[in-house]
Amino acid sequence: MSDIRYLQPTDTSEAMHLSRVAGWNQTEDDWRRVISIAPDGCFGIRTEGRLVATATAICYGKELAWIGMVLTDPDYRGRGYARRLMKRALEYLAGRDVAWIKLDATDMGRPLYSSFGFEDECLVERWWRGGTEGTSARLHGDTVLPLDLDGAAFGTDRSELLAKLSPYGCVAGTNGYAMWRPGEKALYFGPCVARQEEEGRRLFDGFLSAHGGQDIFWDLLPGNSVAVRLASAAGFECRRRLTRMTLKGRGSASPLGNNDQYVYAIAGFEYG
Repeated sequence: MSDIRYLQPTDTSEAMHLSRVAGWNQTEDDWRRVISIAPDGCFGIRTEGRLVATATAICYGKELAWIGMVLTDPDYRGRGYARRLMKRALEYLAGRDVAWIKLDATDMGRPLYSSFGFEDECLVERWWRGGTEGTSARLHGDTVLPLDLDGAAFGTDRSELLAKLSPYGCVAGTNGYAMWRPGEKALYFGPCVARQEEEGRRLFDGFLSAHGGQDIFWDLLPGNSVAVRLASAAGFECRRRLTRMTLKGRGSASPLGNNDQYVYAIAGFEYG
């Protein structure tokens, strides 16, 4: 039986093969970032000299963990690799005494996650817009993130992740912020958090005026109707729907105090 191993930075090129085959938008930088944030929570299975399956688990303190990058090479599916990796990830999180565990499930992965006790929480949608001709504008704003607001939106502190994402592109103010980064297939808009509709609209309009010439992915929560309206009005189309799922990791855990109405764009399926 192939052993489960920790993913290493040297595995990123092989990990990229898995995400490319799946049609995902991650880059090698994305893989390196996940491994750097959670070196003890990134797992892989190697067989016949190849990396054939992966899963990652990022902890945001003890309040929340996020499972992502659950991938298996199509030639090696049906061997139980994803189940073994999920079991290992959950054992790791149990050792960390994490209160809540979440993930964004594809239709293919959802039955597996349900078998571990995960329950549906809400939908997550990927919207896309092709690049259009037009003038570009430079975004102006602060780069000091309103971390208290982000904590209220997401439900816990994720400042380490935001610090690693912000150098790629960020504009912020006291009532919100927006980030973006390169992707394998399209520029990725997110995360974006705003206290009021006006601020969410301002951040998005500023981003689009600067980057509208590129293909863009935007992952949003359809429960935020303002984000849906902004995406639709700007010519974005919904391309994929995933299911956000949750599992109580600690029996005494209190409900997570997140506010999805502040979330205009998530950070990514691997981050939440």
